[in-house]
Amino acid sequence: MKKTLLLCFIHGFKGGEDTFGSKSEFAQHLAALLSASLPKIDVRAVTYPRYDTRGDLAECVSRFRDWLLERVIDLEVANGTPSPTVDPSVHTILIGHSMGGIVAADTVIGLANEKPIPVDGEPARDPDGLNSLMFPYIQGVLAFDTPYLGIAPGVVAHGAESHYNNAAAAISQLSGLSSVIWGSTANENTGDRRSKSIKQPVGALPPPPTDEKPKNNWGKMAMFAGAVGAVAAGGAAAYVNRNQITTGWSWVSSHLEFVGCLARGEELKERVTSMVRLNKELGIGFANLYTRLGKAASSKQVSMVGTVLGNQRTFCNLPSKLAAGEWREAVNDAATDEAGAHMAMFEQKENPGYSKLSEDAKNLIVSWTKNEWYETSTRGDIEE
Repeated sequence: MKKTLLLCFIHGFKGGEDTFGSKSEFAQHLAALLSASLPKIDVRAVTYPRYDTRGDLAECVSRFRDWLLERVIDLEVANGTPSPTVDPSVHTILIGHSMGGIVAADTVIGLANEKPIPVDGEPARDPDGLNSLMFPYIQGVLAFDTPYLGIAPGVVAHGAESHYNNAAAAISQLSGLSSVIWGSTANENTGDRRSKSIKQPVGALPPPPTDEKPKNNWGKMAMFAGAVGAVAAGGAAAYVNRNQITTGWSWVSSHLEFVGCLARGEELKERVTSMVRLNKELGIGFANLYTRLGKAASSKQVSMVGTVLGNQRTFCNLPSKLAAGEWREAVNDAATDEAGAHMAMFEQKENPGYSKLSEDAKNLIVSWTKNEWYETSTRGDIEE
């Protein structure tokens, strides 16, 4: 039976089909590398079209699942697969950049936790068990600089300092912000308070710019969100709207609920723990290739947060004691700030580590794919 490995690329904030290269060069390059390393199967790359939702993250994940299901069904039909749920001819690798990695993780977690309809005479299934017959079948989640454990405070400390200084009008509203963010009185129940205070639906991408004037209520929002929420929201504003930071405050405040998903520590940990379980029990690959600044990065004193974090400047918070899958650094020796490295991962001219990044991605996917499913395919099955 013909076997197909489908590489599905998912962009993040402000992304689109050009996230992985203006003409999806990185996607095609990775597919070519994998085709050479996995000669028994057909390797295809698709990029999820730009999504501009107004719903919450769960709605975004649901729409992506519907889109992916259609693509996989088309391939299964073309392959003439007798029983795609029991013995699928298509295995999928979800490849997400930034928030796209969270969409990918939530997709596979949802699929693996769906319960198949029981057949008469079958023994009762474990209600806490995972569904090994998920469809579409996800072989792995490969993330690129996805903040699974939140955005690193250094994104604000290094990349956003000058933008904060320029946003004097907004900063003037932040009386006592330093003590709110870095003091010892952050409320542990800020998530509940935020959910009661901010009701508007948000989505994976912000809406188009409007003529509304920036709202000067960031100080309140920061207090409601608590210390971590304020850092995450500020970091998100810095890397999404770093060229328009003075108008970014209204963007942040109107999307605080979504930005807050990166600040809800327990929710982030639960997502990562679920992916580690899928890896252990179902053999689903899980890795995050995260950016780290290199030779071009300079250290400096930052007035808002004090001493800089040293040369380990990353866009993502990194796991320390928590089992979190495989995390590999992707050093960019040309980038001068975390946001720049984050956005230039797939730009060969702006990322000297592009080749290594490609090789690391290829090697991870090969290690996840060379299994019984792969070995049962032969080169003769593949239609040229």
